[in-house]
Amino acid sequence: MFAVLPTDCASLSAMADVCVVLPFHFGTATLVIIVASMFWLWKYRWQQRGRLEPKQWPILGSGVEIATHFDTMHDWLLSYFQKGLKTFRVVLPGIVYTYTVDPANVEYILKTNFSNFPKGEVYQKNMESLLGHGIFNSDGEVWRQQRKTASLEFANRILREYSTVAFRENSIMLAEILARACQSHEAIEMQDLFMRFTLDGICKVGFGVTIGTLSSSLPVPFMKEFDNASEAVIYRFFDPFWKLKKLLNIGNEAKLADSVKVLDDFSYKVIKTRREELQLTNAQGKEKKADLLSRFILLGEDSAQNFTDKTLRDIILNFIIAGRDTTAVTLSWFVYLLGNNPDVADKIYEELHLLEKGVNVNESLPLNEKINQYSSLLSYDVLTKLQYLHAAITETIRLYPAVPQNPKGILADDILPDGTVLKKGGLVSYVPYAQARMTDVWGADANEFRPERWLKDGMFIPESPFKFNAFQAGPRICLGKDSAYLQMKMVAAVLCHFFKFQLVPGHPVKYRMTATLVMNQGVQVFVTRR
Repeated sequence: MFAVLPTDCASLSAMADVCVVLPFHFGTATLVIIVASMFWLWKYRWQQRGRLEPKQWPILGSGVEIATHFDTMHDWLLSYFQKGLKTFRVVLPGIVYTYTVDPANVEYILKTNFSNFPKGEVYQKNMESLLGHGIFNSDGEVWRQQRKTASLEFANRILREYSTVAFRENSIMLAEILARACQSHEAIEMQDLFMRFTLDGICKVGFGVTIGTLSSSLPVPFMKEFDNASEAVIYRFFDPFWKLKKLLNIGNEAKLADSVKVLDDFSYKVIKTRREELQLTNAQGKEKKADLLSRFILLGEDSAQNFTDKTLRDIILNFIIAGRDTTAVTLSWFVYLLGNNPDVADKIYEELHLLEKGVNVNESLPLNEKINQYSSLLSYDVLTKLQYLHAAITETIRLYPAVPQNPKGILADDILPDGTVLKKGGLVSYVPYAQARMTDVWGADANEFRPERWLKDGMFIPESPFKFNAFQAGPRICLGKDSAYLQMKMVAAVLCHFFKFQLVPGHPVKYRMTATLVMNQGVQVFVTRR
């Protein structure tokens, strides 16, 4: 049970020598390893001293720098482009991201060699929990099928007329809320209102459902959970352990699962309601519904497509992120820019005021009746003639694109027009947020909010979609572009005709890292009558 210890002096002396030598050798080896590692890291960093691209560390790549700047990533990317780079790489464990603002590269990605840059497996896996296999998260035949159906519906005159009426009604409701804010002289948060406004709009036009979020002062669970889910899926792009977290249901993945359940419950309830209403309509021989969801359901029943409830759920959430978030985000930044540029707001008002020329306006009417009377003038054809308003909204989209960076998968090794080598399996992103601020793309006044840059002799002149690519370009160009402009011009015309916006001093206006350029704390304004 006990060790036998040596008793002679020679043996004891030998043990003592070993006890002295072993710690010495162990300590020396450790010191050598530490010194060698430090020298290796110093040499590794020294070799990158003149590097313009993000610095890299062994194993971690640029992960440390990304983690440090994650909340301001769009401006972090911009800082590298402003060093003179038009394209650069960010290396992360297991994947390489390539970012570009070069219009020639954008054209190559979105049009010239479109087939080599699908959404790709990485993007699809990261976004699948939220978007499923909807149009914004699919490739190949699934994408073509949904796009073909959606393109036919967006070109439908009946849907356009239905949308115009729905957007007008919601704009009147929003204007009435601001009218009450004028009387109370209290600050109001506009992004929340716009999110409610666009959610009501997409639910009415897209799904034939009136949910009345504008008429309620209570938080809307769907809105909150949609934002949380959108933020969580973005983290996946920079978190190599997200699949493990999902398996263990911890951290962001646990929150994402909870949020998605709320979104699913909402979506499936809408689908069930629409199916029942369509069956009743069909039985009674009434006119078919004009909303998009109804059209998808009917098309599925009349053809071999036969959209399942899961397919329809994906369609709903994809159209919500397109029809609610992007439009609400743009309108929020629009109000922010008008608050900082009252001269632009005055020019918009002058254009809007001309619509009343020749119309008998009763100035003694209550404000809500004036709003109704003026809104009745805003037909689809009239809105298309508002050149300065269109330019002001477009300039907002240029500076604050709803989707600030847009990644694509790389199917096979490739070379961009500027010579950048792309490797299969990576991601390449064009960055509208940074591109808008590049003086060699937009001129010396690139950072200025100047609607006039879009006008020539008072007429709106569009730019190349590879230079102004907020709506993408090529085969994936946004199908809802015209519908988005219709909704934004409708509400902007009503609000800018009757109200002025003054920013609340000291309120921080910063973006939040989600799939869209959402303001972190919204935009607080004081609203006054014109």
